[in-house]
Amino acid sequence: MLGAIAGDVIGSVHEHAGTKSADFPLFTPRSTFTDDTVLTAAVASALLDGTDYAAALRDFGRRYPQAGYGGLFRTWLLSESPGPYGSFGNGSAMRASPVGFAMGSVEEVLAEAARSAAVTHDHPEGIKGAQATALAVYLARTGEAKELIREEISARFGYDLDRSLEAIRPAYRFYVSCQGTVPEAIIAFLESTSYEDAVRKAISLGGDADTLASIAGGIAQAHYKAIPNRIVKEVRRRVPRRIWEVVEGIGERWPGAGCACG
Repeated sequence: MLGAIAGDVIGSVHEHAGTKSADFPLFTPRSTFTDDTVLTAAVASALLDGTDYAAALRDFGRRYPQAGYGGLFRTWLLSESPGPYGSFGNGSAMRASPVGFAMGSVEEVLAEAARSAAVTHDHPEGIKGAQATALAVYLARTGEAKELIREEISARFGYDLDRSLEAIRPAYRFYVSCQGTVPEAIIAFLESTSYEDAVRKAISLGGDADTLASIAGGIAQAHYKAIPNRIVKEVRRRVPRRIWEVVEGIGERWPGAGCACG
């Protein structure tokens, strides 16, 4: 989970910047958390407390109203009787990493990821994006090799994960859909050599940078088992205390999901 939040903070300054290189400062004075962090913490909080996903998303979203939510989600957030709105946006995927850390089997991961998505993103592609992200985290956490992760995600969800970042990058642009974001973020993880490298590669595609880095970062944390301490320190300075409490809480309940420093 912390891997997703760190990816969001690092990617925040590259949003809409069209960054096409992995060579950039990890943090700047403008690096901050966005809706990816807020809603990842909301899903984690729901898992920790056994609360309803919709209630948790509304609670955290209303605590941090200026985090950069999409228009449909903002309308949902402010509604007094919210229901799902058929979205296939990547918001369902960017908040799904805690599910991969918390669940104990493939079947549980798929079912819980669908539940976490469906309160807003009930389109089949929205469900699929959350499931693919959470399952990749689960498989990485349980020690499966990258090639097996590639094969399993491709077979289950029909994503083309045999492309290379080098081939994708030149024509890739800003996508907000699961189908235009999740496969590319997973490929960034598959080509990476470390947590930091996965985040840098995801951002270097020049798309929805914070969300690409959040998805790739969550999977990378599960695989590499630790996040460099210098990154953890910078992220902790930039996220609200309530969100950091959730990071610590999920790390205590499910070791490896929270502050695993290296």
